[in-house]
Amino acid sequence: MLKKITLLSLILLTIYSCQSKEEKSGEQSDSPTIVKKPKVSKKFFGYSLENFKIVKNEIKRGETFGTILDEHHVWTPKIYEIANTIKPDFDVRRLRAGKNYTILAAKDSTEKAQVFIYQHDLVNYSIVDFRDSIYTKTVKKKVITQLKTASGIITSSLSQSLDEKHISPVVANDLSDIYAWTIDFFRLQKNDRFKVIFEQKYINDTIPVGIGRIKAAYFEHVGKPFYAFNYIPDSITGIEEYFDDETNNLRRAFLKAPLKFSRISSKYNLKRRIAFYGRIKPHLGTDFAAPVGSPIMSTANGKVIESKYRGGNGNYVKIRHNATYTTQYLHMKKRNVKVGDYVKQGDVIGWVGMTGNTSGPHVCYRFWKNDRQVDPLKEQLPAAKPMKKEIQQKYLTHIAPIKKELDAIPY
Repeated sequence: MLKKITLLSLILLTIYSCQSKEEKSGEQSDSPTIVKKPKVSKKFFGYSLENFKIVKNEIKRGETFGTILDEHHVWTPKIYEIANTIKPDFDVRRLRAGKNYTILAAKDSTEKAQVFIYQHDLVNYSIVDFRDSIYTKTVKKKVITQLKTASGIITSSLSQSLDEKHISPVVANDLSDIYAWTIDFFRLQKNDRFKVIFEQKYINDTIPVGIGRIKAAYFEHVGKPFYAFNYIPDSITGIEEYFDDETNNLRRAFLKAPLKFSRISSKYNLKRRIAFYGRIKPHLGTDFAAPVGSPIMSTANGKVIESKYRGGNGNYVKIRHNATYTTQYLHMKKRNVKVGDYVKQGDVIGWVGMTGNTSGPHVCYRFWKNDRQVDPLKEQLPAAKPMKKEIQQKYLTHIAPIKKELDAIPY
């Protein structure tokens, strides 16, 4: 009897063991097969990085294109050949200290440079490829634009209010340009209010790379509202202007000053007394002090009628704007226009210097009305061309939803 029980137990144990093996076998066959994904090649402006030794660095003071390539085993004759070949498109003498560059070098014992990539800024790059033939190209990273809003109540200055909200100072500068003839930004009052809709540019979706245009703005200055909307009134010229909520152009035919960042160091004064000589000598211009090299702008559209060096004026440019107005810009370091050139408002016509009779770097801005020199700061200068009546309704329809969005921005 005991033998029968033992035999039965062995049979049952064998059956259970076989079933367990089958179940395990079935589990293995049902499990998913793990497939390794192929390695994705990392690319930089079309170059597969695993094919090169990558060297990233910053140009140091005193370094040149030649010294950089020499350090990466490129012979001097080859460096000269590269520089001369690409010069029409990329002048290697213009490399600047502090800019970043990348070397793509051979992955062999020579580690010789094959590609040089220069980063002008976060968006623009120049690529010099000299593996076989020599060529260069300029590439741009993709930039996306998003609309942003900002608002605030002035407690000290517009710049401070925007800085507290971590908004670029470019926005404050652009607003001062838009409202140049409407609001004196040096005399903003406490509790003045503002709202603005502007473009913020990004690369890689998250890295900010600058401010675009201001789409719309609202200022409440001393209790009075001032709207500004970006609009192109003429599709042929494509020139953008800023108008208020009643179709009035915010720009004037003349800028208030020929420099963006400056201070008035000497005003137009017919009774100016020169201490050194002890006599009265009228000052018929307005002096704007600024560092040497600051760009000087034409304050209005016009034609250059003089561009030369003469005596106490030094380097100067004179522009006739129409039958009524003419302007002149003295003591330039260098002139950027010649007689006969047509210039637009804001074009750079030269740079601040100290040529002629001057005790410091500035531009003497002279202003003629009907061939008589006058004080531009006291002139009631004409507005820019008004919006044509036939497009006013189209404009008002265009700004309606933008104005609604602007009004809804909380302070």
